[in-house]
Amino acid sequence: MKENEAGGLGAAFAPVLRRIGEIVLGKEEQVEIALACLLARGHLLIEDIPGLGKTVLAHALGATLGLQHRRVQCTSDLLPGDITGSSVYDRDKGEFRFIDGPVFTQLLLADEINRATPKCQSALLEAMEERQVSVEGKARALPRPFFVIATQNPTEQSGTFPLPESQLDRFLMRVSMGYPGRDAEMELFRGEDRRRMLAKLEPVLTPEELIELQSHVDEVKASDAVLDYLYRILAFTRESDAFQAGLSTRAGLGLLRAAKAWAYLHGEERLLPGDIQKVLPAVAGHRLTPAAGRRSAEEIGEEILAKVDVD
Repeated sequence: MKENEAGGLGAAFAPVLRRIGEIVLGKEEQVEIALACLLARGHLLIEDIPGLGKTVLAHALGATLGLQHRRVQCTSDLLPGDITGSSVYDRDKGEFRFIDGPVFTQLLLADEINRATPKCQSALLEAMEERQVSVEGKARALPRPFFVIATQNPTEQSGTFPLPESQLDRFLMRVSMGYPGRDAEMELFRGEDRRRMLAKLEPVLTPEELIELQSHVDEVKASDAVLDYLYRILAFTRESDAFQAGLSTRAGLGLLRAAKAWAYLHGEERLLPGDIQKVLPAVAGHRLTPAAGRRSAEEIGEEILAKVDVD
């Protein structure tokens, strides 16, 4: 783990965090969660009301990490072929030719994903899970690395289609932006337009370097005691009457991977309970449905952590 010997975040990721922090003000924790998600090879869902910087964060991540990125603006009339691509007839050659859709990129921004119909949302399922798409009976591999960052408006807003559980489960982590603090918002009012700043962003890492760093996440050691703590978190969600259904084994593996990425991001070679606690709301909040009433991811995470002892 030589890349982390100089201090983890201070080595490979401090410049990334600093560069994004110049664009997305006052949201250091959200940026770190997003970086941990990408380090863990996961897809990210950013949820909040319009106008709080969801799309700006996604663009800043792509530009700073040197990723080829494309955007799909999701609307109710969007078709699956608008994402995956389709074949068109080439008159000169007398044959059909496949035209890649925007999913054939390293980072796909699905903007306002819950404004797309369920049929269109499902077009992303295979891509997110298998890193390939099947079009007209042929499987086509996607570039490496491949991430989906989707933004979502609150489901109570008009014109939205709630994401089904199977689609939500494909997102490793979900983060909410929230309103900026006073100082950050005043700086936004006084400062340069964020879109112009995005256009001038230079990559800090290359895609090849990011893939190399991702491979080191698996080297973070997890003791049996820490794994037992993780299992007891899963067991609590399954046995508690506070949730309609508990976390699945896949969710548990995702929680472990996200916690290891968080540990590696902060220069740790061994997984600690605090790493699991830090990423738990982002991993579990969108996978757990409260038995009654609506609660935030933070409230769900706080309840789980309060009921499950570390020892």
